[in-house]
Amino acid sequence: MSLINKMLQDLDARGTPDGRGDAAGIRSVPERERGVSRALVFGGAAGLTAAAIALGWVYWKRPPVPPVLVSVATTPVAAPVPPVSAPVAVAPAPVAPARAAEPEPVFQAEEAAPAPAKLRLAELRRITEKPAKPAAALVLKTAAPAASERIIDGKQVTAQQRVENEYRRALAQLQDGRVSDAMLALQQTLQLDPRHQGARETLVRLLLEAQRPDEAARQLQLSLALDPKQPAQAMMLARLQLDKANGGTAALDTLMRSLPHATDNGDYRAFLAGVLQREQRYREAAEHYQLALQTAPDNSVWWMGLGIALQADNHPAQARQAFERAKGLQTLSPQLQAFVERKLVPLTAAVAK
Repeated sequence: MSLINKMLQDLDARGTPDGRGDAAGIRSVPERERGVSRALVFGGAAGLTAAAIALGWVYWKRPPVPPVLVSVATTPVAAPVPPVSAPVAVAPAPVAPARAAEPEPVFQAEEAAPAPAKLRLAELRRITEKPAKPAAALVLKTAAPAASERIIDGKQVTAQQRVENEYRRALAQLQDGRVSDAMLALQQTLQLDPRHQGARETLVRLLLEAQRPDEAARQLQLSLALDPKQPAQAMMLARLQLDKANGGTAALDTLMRSLPHATDNGDYRAFLAGVLQREQRYREAAEHYQLALQTAPDNSVWWMGLGIALQADNHPAQARQAFERAKGLQTLSPQLQAFVERKLVPLTAAVAK
């Protein structure tokens, strides 16, 4: 305050001619009118500064606070609430009382924070309270492939699928004109499944086209030995057997084994009748021709065959009727039609006597 008084006195002195201030104008402030003393002001400022330094020293020198540990078993974890259009009142989750007898496993607060992909409180409690099984007790069950299955290119393939894959491969090779490869693939198919008729019949056809009848006959014999209920294959094998010298007996044996499975097959019976007629067993041949005609009464060729068998078995009247029926149907070729007419001449004369 003394500095301020001096400045005021200097200004007052500059404003008068004699350099003195007006006593009635500006005057010095007496010490008693200055209010608070300078000693008190400086003392208070020093005290505040000392207090601030002491507080700062206490703050910086205090020991670090350890991280807070949260007991998951006793602290409820709030589940995330999806946003809703209207306010929803959420009841606070009850806090389970802490058990003093058993120590609970604890987690860091950040680890127990709820998130959509994290476990809920009940699941955490179930995991922490339930003892974990030893690793040795955890056995992974893997389905082992059955004996009839194999792993091909990482895929589990059954025996039947392998057969069909091999058969399709053979057909694809045949379509590409690779006949030799197709035959090998068909043989491989039959090794996997000897009863695969599609592969067997295709292989037989290829062998016949390649002029290999003996191999074709062997394939047919193997097939009929496994399953005689195949009249078409039996007829095919019998034809191959008839081409050989004295093959009639083998052909009849083949046809008779499959006959029980072809009782309603007119073609089969007519073919058997022709083989019997070739072997001069005319009566049996006539019987099978008659059974065949029951399935196809207008087959002129079978009527002609019946007439031949009856005539050879010394039944001229019945033979004449059979030939006349064959002629009257008008479905024979010109050569066969002429053959029937020649047969009718002596039979008609014999009946007229």
